[in-house]
Amino acid sequence: MIFDLNIIKVLVPWLVSFLFGLFITPVVLSYLYKYKMWPKDKNIRERLTIPDEDGNLTSGKIMDVINKDSAIHTPRMGGIVIVFSVLLTTVLFWAVSFGIFGNPSGKLDFLSRSQTWIILLSFLVGAIIGFVDDIVTTKNLKIIGNHQGFPWQLRIILVSLFSFFVAWWFYAKLGYSQIMIPFYGYYELGWLFIPFFVLVFLSSFATSVVDGLDGLAGGIMVIVFTTMGFISFYQSLFNVSAFCFVIVGGILSFLWFNISPARFYMGEIGYSSLAFVLPIIAFMTDTVLLLPIIAFMLLISLTSSVTQMLSVKIFKRRIFKAAPLHHHFELLGWSQSQIVLRYWIVSIVMAILGFALVVVSI
Repeated sequence: MIFDLNIIKVLVPWLVSFLFGLFITPVVLSYLYKYKMWPKDKNIRERLTIPDEDGNLTSGKIMDVINKDSAIHTPRMGGIVIVFSVLLTTVLFWAVSFGIFGNPSGKLDFLSRSQTWIILLSFLVGAIIGFVDDIVTTKNLKIIGNHQGFPWQLRIILVSLFSFFVAWWFYAKLGYSQIMIPFYGYYELGWLFIPFFVLVFLSSFATSVVDGLDGLAGGIMVIVFTTMGFISFYQSLFNVSAFCFVIVGGILSFLWFNISPARFYMGEIGYSSLAFVLPIIAFMTDTVLLLPIIAFMLLISLTSSVTQMLSVKIFKRRIFKAAPLHHHFELLGWSQSQIVLRYWIVSIVMAILGFALVVVSI
């Protein structure tokens, strides 16, 4: 009976989150189109370019494989759907559990100090940073001197500061100082746990380079968070599992309108909120060293961009026609639907492999 109740605790919020997302999306779409929440032409030209002969990623000709007019006039910030779906569902089940069962840790409430408070905080902070980034970008604002947009240096500083705080919380308050090495056991890091945590957090944030094609980032994130949900359920972290599936519900409702042709794009508000949560769940479930397998296509996208940049800087030559890798495939003649579906397929295979390794090695 307890096992059945835990399944309900996970699946019901997941369904509610999905329905919330479908319900609020028309309102979000209306707002985004009304206020033209897309970058101006100058910005979009900087983003939709391929390297010139020197490998410069911020200049060159507009990619012929991208429908420029459609891209320019499709709003960003669609991740608002994900954020509000998660927040509304979390608040609803906390309120219902409090009112019906008489205590804030009621039978269906998945918000707990020991498991999900820090996850929710990270989700909110990521959403706020992403929201500011999207607003500054779409409105072409200046927040530091004459610099247009949200400087990447400032974003890295903010993310680093927050990740340091969370790392300190894990180390000092929750007692984390070890990592699980599959087929080996726990390895003590001591105070080095903090910089290691920060490095993983920044790497997760940097995987936003995967967000470039209709349905690509959303589909991969559905697979990754579904896997993390199953892993946390397997480890009896039922509140963490419920939160993972609430996120999945929100992403699925977003994907309903994001698959080709996309009505909106996720934007930084969506991706940052997800990227802030993923490493925290990985540390909680002792799967941080398996995360490169579970989130394999995120790693591939990030690695391709870093490799391209280093190759250009050091050897003055490009490895790929364009980076990240999905744009390379576009220039090879693959259609967007081929790329997206193949990325999804590989993600599913690697996620299953990652889950299997959790079961046999941890």
